[in-house]
Amino acid sequence: MTRPHLWIRAEARPTEQRVPIVPADAARLIADGFEVTVEESPTRVVPIEEYVAVGCRTAPAGSWENAPDGAVVVGIKELPDHPADLRHTHVFFAHAYKGQEGAEEVLERFRRGGGELLDVEYLTVGGKRVVAFGFWAGYVGAALAVLHARGLLTGPVEPMTRDALDARLRESTPGTPERALVIGSRGRSGTGATEALGVAGCAVTRWDRADTAELDRAAMLDHEILVNCVVSSGSDGQEPFVRPEDVDPPRRLRVVGDVTCDVTSAANLIPLNTAITTWDEPVRRFGTDEHPLDVIAIDNLPSLLPREASESFSAELTPLLPDLADRSGPWAASLEWFRRHVHDG
Repeated sequence: MTRPHLWIRAEARPTEQRVPIVPADAARLIADGFEVTVEESPTRVVPIEEYVAVGCRTAPAGSWENAPDGAVVVGIKELPDHPADLRHTHVFFAHAYKGQEGAEEVLERFRRGGGELLDVEYLTVGGKRVVAFGFWAGYVGAALAVLHARGLLTGPVEPMTRDALDARLRESTPGTPERALVIGSRGRSGTGATEALGVAGCAVTRWDRADTAELDRAAMLDHEILVNCVVSSGSDGQEPFVRPEDVDPPRRLRVVGDVTCDVTSAANLIPLNTAITTWDEPVRRFGTDEHPLDVIAIDNLPSLLPREASESFSAELTPLLPDLADRSGPWAASLEWFRRHVHDG
């Protein structure tokens, strides 16, 4: 069976340290007949030397533009703005099918260049995603919400290990546990959020689809921390959770960790906030200093635990790569989304 040439690109975002394929899995791919090229990167959590040691080729950062025809360019987050026309097949989180800001411009680059987008978000089997960073997104999002509620998130955030993050959560446990609500608790993100809140010693309430079909807004606002892990299509009839009018007291709610972070989409379930927050400024305040309602909406949360997130993601992605050549399995579902929006849209 033909194996495509995998080209692991350097990330354009300077804060992005994750990688989609770690060296141990790259070694297995090479043994299975894949050619793997890895771009040099000043930010990646895994040193380039570890890839060289397992037989990967290397290339300068950004050289994917000139990769051979047929190479599949694999990344995590958004592409740089250039080149204007995209001729390769790209695998990454494009977030381009729910009306997000800048989505149409990305798709137009593929139309002009004749390339192909296989969005990782739409690698599905039976409608369920098979590759995701969700657990770690939920874990970090909930952890940051707790640390902020305890007055410990006072400046920029930086990558760390899970052990270091857990130590901060345990050391800061108050005498009276915070009431924390996870919405979408059965999914990957919700599972991660629930686990982090448990480490932090919070009193956790878990809601899922049945609990939000008829939203009990008073009960929701009676928690100090809310972690949103719900992915909405925008057409599923889900009532928004935290709205601008919910800022007005009385409410117990003080901190929202918006893990889903659909802030520029019509599917945004936290319409109180319509922009991402950043590593440098992770918290956005609404309300007043006397009655604050703070939102954390960082759109690359798993990169704050870059090694753990990369290892788990790579473990899910690499078993699917043998099906990439003929676009079978979950690749077919992702390709259908692309064709629907680029050729039929």
